[in-house]
Amino acid sequence: MPSVDTGRAALVEEGNQALRTCNACRYCEGYCAVFPALERRFAFTEADLKYLANLCHDCGECYYACQYAPPHEFGLNLPKTLAAVRRSSYEEYAWPRFAGALYRRTGLALALAAGIIPALFTLATLLIGGPEAMFSAHSVAEGSFYEVIPHEVMVWSFGVAGLFVAAALAAGFARSWRESGEPWGALLRGGALGRACREAFGLRYLDGGPEGDGCAYPGDVRSNARRRFHHLTFYGFLLTLAATTVAAIYHNVLGREAPYPFFSLPVLLGTAGGVGLLIGPAGLLWLKRERNRELSDAGQGALDVTFLVMLLLISVTGLLLLALREAAAMGTLLAVHLGLVLGLFVTMPYGKFVHGVYRFAALARNAVEAGKSVK
Repeated sequence: MPSVDTGRAALVEEGNQALRTCNACRYCEGYCAVFPALERRFAFTEADLKYLANLCHDCGECYYACQYAPPHEFGLNLPKTLAAVRRSSYEEYAWPRFAGALYRRTGLALALAAGIIPALFTLATLLIGGPEAMFSAHSVAEGSFYEVIPHEVMVWSFGVAGLFVAAALAAGFARSWRESGEPWGALLRGGALGRACREAFGLRYLDGGPEGDGCAYPGDVRSNARRRFHHLTFYGFLLTLAATTVAAIYHNVLGREAPYPFFSLPVLLGTAGGVGLLIGPAGLLWLKRERNRELSDAGQGALDVTFLVMLLLISVTGLLLLALREAAAMGTLLAVHLGLVLGLFVTMPYGKFVHGVYRFAALARNAVEAGKSVK
C-alpha cells in the first residue's frame, strides 16, 4: 500500500503538470483569481500548489472551457486536481498534527460529529438532570432551559470546546500564512486585508465576473444558485453566532435567562439564522448531487456532505426546539441540539469548515501579490 508521502508526491507532480499546461495556454485567465496568480509564476513549488488550490472556488468554469480536458490525451481536470490538493493541504495544516488523519477518515469524523458526541452529551444531560427534568414539560419562564442542563455545564462544555477550536483554526491559518513566505505585516499594507474581506464576504469569484451570471455549477450552464445558497449558509451561520452572542449579553449583563420571548433579539436572530441554515445547506446538497462527478474529488466531497448534513441537523433541531419548548420533548430536543452543536464545534478544525480559513488566507495572499504586481 503506498505511503501518504508517496501519494502526496504523486499529487504534487500531477498538479504541477496541470498548472504548467494552464500557464502555457492562458485561455482561462479572466475566469477567477487562480489564473492571474499562476501567471505570476514560472515554476510551482508544493506551497504554491496548495495556495492556488485554496484560492480555487471549485466552480468548474475552467473545465468546460478547457481544450485539454477529456477526451483530449492530456486529460486535464484542474478542478478535480485542485480539490484533491486542497484536502491534502487541510491535513498538513491541521493542529495538532496527528488530528490531520481525520481528513483521510471522513466516516470517523461524521460518526464523532453526528452520532457519538451528541449521544454522549444527551446521556450526560439525562444523568445530571434526571428523567423528570429531561422528559417533563416546562414553562417558558426564564431559566427553564437550565432546569434541563445547568448553565455551568453549558458554559464549561462550549467554553473548553470553543477555546480548542479557536486555537486549532488559528494554528492552521498561521501555518498556511507562514508557507506563503509573506510577512505578517503584509496583511495590513496596501488594503490587502480589506480586499480579502470584500472578496470573501461577497463570494467574489462565484459571481461570474462583470456579467454577474454566476459560475458553471452544477453543470456547464452558468447559474447564481450556488452563490445564493452559499450566502444563505454563511450568513445563516453568522446570524446564529450573533444570536448566541446577544443571548450571552442578556444572561451575563442584563441578568435575563433563557429561553427568551419569540420577539426578543436572540430569538429573532436565531430564527433567521436557522432558516438560512435550513435552505442554504439543503440547496447546496441538491446542487452537489446534480454536479458532474468527474469534477469532484471523492474525499473532498465526503467532507462537504458531512458538514452540510450537520448544519441541516442543527437547524432542524433548533427550529423544533423553538416551536416545542413548552412540550415534554423540549428537554430531549435541547440536549440533542446542543450535542449536535458541540459535535460540529469539536470537529470543526478537521472538516469542511476550514476551507473558509484557508481560502481567506489565499485571498489575502493574492491581494498582497496583486498589490506588488501593479507597483
